[in-house]
Amino acid sequence: MSGKLHIYGDNRSGNCLKVRWTAEHLGVPYDWTDVDVLSGSTRAEEFLKINPSGQVPAVILPDGRTLSQSNAIIVYLAGLADSSLLPTDLYERAKVNEWLFWEQYSHEPTIAVRRFQKAFLNKPDDEIDPQLLAKGRRALGQMELALAARDYLVGDGLTVADIALVAYTRVAHEGGFDLSDFPNIRGWIARVERDLRIDQAEAA
Repeated sequence: MSGKLHIYGDNRSGNCLKVRWTAEHLGVPYDWTDVDVLSGSTRAEEFLKINPSGQVPAVILPDGRTLSQSNAIIVYLAGLADSSLLPTDLYERAKVNEWLFWEQYSHEPTIAVRRFQKAFLNKPDDEIDPQLLAKGRRALGQMELALAARDYLVGDGLTVADIALVAYTRVAHEGGFDLSDFPNIRGWIARVERDLRIDQAEAA
């Protein structure tokens, strides 16, 4: 990729960090503009020209085209770099997509949403939908089973599926999820953080 990627994101958002981590892992140069989602910045007219849905992350490619939705962006970057983050085997690539779709449908809407309400909106537990905790634990249970016999979600190494899912799983405790009940997940988080060179103390 000639020129720089421009990423608009909030460093507290796992969806935004996915994009940053993928770019850094692949050596894709980028500029970062911090967008505070709590301040309403994503609804500003200037930002809506970049992403009419008013969500981060959003990127401007070096040729001026824009792209949004975190998983779409990381798949694009992995494909652009012809990286092992996106398997060439069609079945394994489909399994990566399976995890990506599942992450946005069953994982992020429970774990990330409960984290946001508890850690950023400071809602007490009795004001948070109890189904979020139950559904989030079921999602973690599904990952725990999948990781019982393998080190990564697909194949023998890191893929965008791992990047997509580690973003909110590694901070699930901030939403009230006890990861001590999921030893396979904890081992996987450590491997992915090592592969991506994420400081475990880094705020996410």
